[in-house]
Amino acid sequence: MTAVALHAPFAGWLAPLSSVPDPVFGEGMMGPGAAIDPTEAVLRAPAAAQVLSIPDSAHAVTLLLANGVELLMHIGLETVALGGRGFEAQVRAGDRVAVGDPLIRFDLDAVALAAKDLITPIVVVSEGARIVVERPGRLLAAGDRFASVEAGAAAAPQTRTGSIARRTIQISAPHGIHARPAARIVALLRPYVAEVTLRNGDAFANARSTTSLLALAAKHGQRIEAEASGADAEAALDALAAFAAERFGDEEGAEAPMKPSTQGGGGICASPGLAIGQAFHYRARTVAPPRDGAGVALEREALDAALRQTAAMQAGAIGEAHRALIEDPDLLATAQREIAEGRSAAHAWLVATEQAAAVLRATGDSLLMERAADLEDVGQQVVQALTGVEAAPPALPKSAILIAQDLLPSQFLALDQARLAGIVTAAGGPTAHVAILASSAGIPMIVAAGEGVLAIPEGQSIILDADAARIESEPAVDRLASVAQTIAERRERRAADASSAHELCHMADGTRIEVFANLGSLADAAAAVSTGAEGCGLLRTEFLFLDREHAPDEDEQRALYASIAATLGDRPLILRTLDIGGDKPVPYLPAAHEENPALGLRGVRLSLARPDLLETQLCAAVAGVPGEQCRIMVPMITDLAELRAVRAMLDRAIAAVGRSKPVALGVMIETPSAALLADQIAAEADFLSIGTNDLTQYALACDRGNAAVSAKVDALHPAVLRLIGMAAQGARSHGRWIGVCGGLAADTLAAPVLIGLGVTELSAPPAAIPAIKAAVRRLDMAACVALAERACAASCAQEVRTILKGAVQ
Repeated sequence: MTAVALHAPFAGWLAPLSSVPDPVFGEGMMGPGAAIDPTEAVLRAPAAAQVLSIPDSAHAVTLLLANGVELLMHIGLETVALGGRGFEAQVRAGDRVAVGDPLIRFDLDAVALAAKDLITPIVVVSEGARIVVERPGRLLAAGDRFASVEAGAAAAPQTRTGSIARRTIQISAPHGIHARPAARIVALLRPYVAEVTLRNGDAFANARSTTSLLALAAKHGQRIEAEASGADAEAALDALAAFAAERFGDEEGAEAPMKPSTQGGGGICASPGLAIGQAFHYRARTVAPPRDGAGVALEREALDAALRQTAAMQAGAIGEAHRALIEDPDLLATAQREIAEGRSAAHAWLVATEQAAAVLRATGDSLLMERAADLEDVGQQVVQALTGVEAAPPALPKSAILIAQDLLPSQFLALDQARLAGIVTAAGGPTAHVAILASSAGIPMIVAAGEGVLAIPEGQSIILDADAARIESEPAVDRLASVAQTIAERRERRAADASSAHELCHMADGTRIEVFANLGSLADAAAAVSTGAEGCGLLRTEFLFLDREHAPDEDEQRALYASIAATLGDRPLILRTLDIGGDKPVPYLPAAHEENPALGLRGVRLSLARPDLLETQLCAAVAGVPGEQCRIMVPMITDLAELRAVRAMLDRAIAAVGRSKPVALGVMIETPSAALLADQIAAEADFLSIGTNDLTQYALACDRGNAAVSAKVDALHPAVLRLIGMAAQGARSHGRWIGVCGGLAADTLAAPVLIGLGVTELSAPPAAIPAIKAAVRRLDMAACVALAERACAASCAQEVRTILKGAVQ
């Protein structure tokens, strides 16, 4: 196939398409490609081509290249909403253009202020066509070669069979059929065999072609005719008509999208804390390796040596995860193929990791997308080992509030943490490895704050309130003084809380509340004891099962559980059985692809599907943890039948290891069904513990790792609090204790409402234990009950927070 070289249509930063913060482009729904963040205000032809279409809004253009491939260039995101303001087309459909010819002129500043983002996707929209992007992650000058495009095999012509169906469809999408609706229509019709054509006046479009749909120029309010032929023609048009009624998934809203405010809580707290500092924009300094190699044998030998060197440098739990990636056979196979085609080892490994990262991001799953950052990190580490060139860390100013699109673990570790006051990332997630590192270092961090934070000027004074996921830029002098005083008071309070943290926790009226710790390693157990935890309310056993080729056997598990129990002394140890599934893939648990892993085969469902794993774990737990210290907890329970199945397996494990006394068996209340059936479950469970993170996302139908809905994911929503209250009532009806081991347990603001709802145990990260105990000691039960009633009667989470803050004052 003839390849066509693409030259930069304007100067700017070349990025992989997966970095575009829009699922239609970033997840490849439109097709493969790249993206450029422009620094100049004219879009030029990247190759000799014919202009196929350009909308009235002039925010995009589709070209037909010399090899027959159709190329879409879309200036910025959601710019169709600007209605042409700031754009001026220089060409018309049918024009022929040469490389460098102006296509669209635009007002760079005005569009940047009004659009969601200026990043410009450049996408191949022809079926089967292939684009090879050369060295993404670099600055381009206008006209620089950045990619090549090859045409795919010609599709076989379709023949019309079966009856013909017709519909008239009203276009209710706010901005008509532009790029996003077009891609979604194509995706919608993939399961159908029918050939579907749309007509708008004299214009016709193949509904399976995004470029054809864009050329239809169907606007809001117009009525178009849809025609389909084939065995499932009626079903295809029914689906299309229903989708049209839903505005093709496009949101209704203002005439132009607004940039995210940096004054409100649009992000997610990844590491708590309050800080004052100056904005510092972190720009990753990556190593760009040579493309061509010095011979297959030499490059393969160099790659093997670099992989061994990089693996030997890894340490700790995150190092284990990185070693697993370095040893991944699929990554190695991709790299070897690139080397066989004449590429250098460094270029080959970078291609392998970037492709794998793009696949993870395309799943849309928040946890897998966070792991994509690890792939990029490993990619750069191996490239540095191969080239001998290290990307030097930036020199931070004193009290820097680091702002970045995202941050890799190795980039964080290379920073001078003594000069780092806080971190804000536009992307990322709260369970990413860098978030774990920041939390361990005590550095406040907000993730998924949106692209708006990248517009904060360098050097500007900032107040970072990670607890409230709030960023204040250019605060007034009196506000700075007030926050500085708060930071000093918090420092003194932490010292006072730590001094009394080892005493048992009682409320002001004498009511006993247990304060336990959530653990994920032996080191966590030692930290919990040092901070005053009265036991372990949740041992996440997944850390034993991830990033390895085979499941841990009974001996390995028993030894580790025994070590954690010994470290805790005589304090209770609540061991949660394996909570793993499609969101945490492991090689020894092959599973089919799941559209939504959070609703799939995870937790107890997987354990019952693989009883061999659960039986081994139960035997290791009851053999390794002595006496009444041993308690077992089951995740993701939805009804009594699942609990009974695990109870039977636990009884067999107890008999198998020769224990004479029973072991307490509890359940996690993480699903709305478990909360609603808590009275039934408590009749047979020995205790209940609420996982507020999952309970919240299931109750509110919001993915807690999705930045687009993160502002709605609030465990203090009255609907979630009512479910907690129902679970507590169910536990009380059978004399069982109930705790909270989710993220809400670490929020001192939430302690009075949780206790007022009936919770008698709180389990949080070890570092949070002193503050939680201090907060609980100031509470009175009658006041907590009254506060809980007010909170449950509120209309939204923000109202609940206002009520709780008022009670504290």
